[in-house]
Parts: sequence; C-alpha cells; structure tokens
Amino acid sequence: QVQLAESGGGLVQPGGSLRLACAQSGSGRLIKYMGWYRQAPGKQRELIASLLADGYKKYADSVKGRFAISKDNVDNTVYLQMNNLKPEDTAIYYCNDIPRGLQPGMPHPRPDFGSWGPGTQVTVSS
Repeated sequence: QVQLAESGGGLVQPGGSLRLACAQSGSGRLIKYMGWYRQAPGKQRELIASLLADGYKKYADSVKGRFAISKDNVDNTVYLQMNNLKPEDTAIYYCNDIPRGLQPGMPHPRPDFGSWGPGTQVTVSS
C-alpha cells in the first residue's frame, strides 16, 4: 500500500507563498492521477488541483492563477506552489488520487475511505 506524506505548510501573511510537497512511499502501486485537496474547518474536503498522467493540469476556480501543481518524475513527489495566499486558503491540505469523474472544485465523495496522509496545515493570517 502506498503511504502519502504532505509537508511544507505553515503560517504565512496574506500575499505570501508556500510550496507544499507530497511524497509517496511503500510497496504499493504509485498513484498516477494525483490531486491536491484542502479541508477548512466545518467544510468538505475539496479537490483544488489535479495532475493527470499526460501532464494535463486543472484547478478549482478559487485557486486558478495562484496555485500550480507539478511533479518530479524522478522521485514522484508532487508539489503545490501557492502564491498570493489569502485568508480563505487557510485549511489542511492533503494529496491523494482522484476518483473517477471528480473535478477540481468538487468535494471528495468519500474522504473517510481509503488511505490519506496526515495533511499539512496552511494558515494565512496577518
């Protein structure tokens, strides 16, 4: 089974930047269609960025133009570059595969199912 580990979160002022990383490890089959999700308090876990095997990237409207997903093909680490951060970006950020049909901007249908990493907290505040 593949284990996921997110890192790179922290406290940043509005307008600042962070770069999140998602590492895959374990003996399972690596995830090919990777997505970044976030979950704010009291809200659903939402897909915000997706990266398909052919390199196609897609973003939720709320982060389009500010966030960028990328992948290091050597070690399969997936990154999320976040620029011009806003207080509403405050959430726990997770990476995981993408269920069939799920598009950025939509909530994950079964966040309580499957294997998730611990997530990384991003707090945007002055």
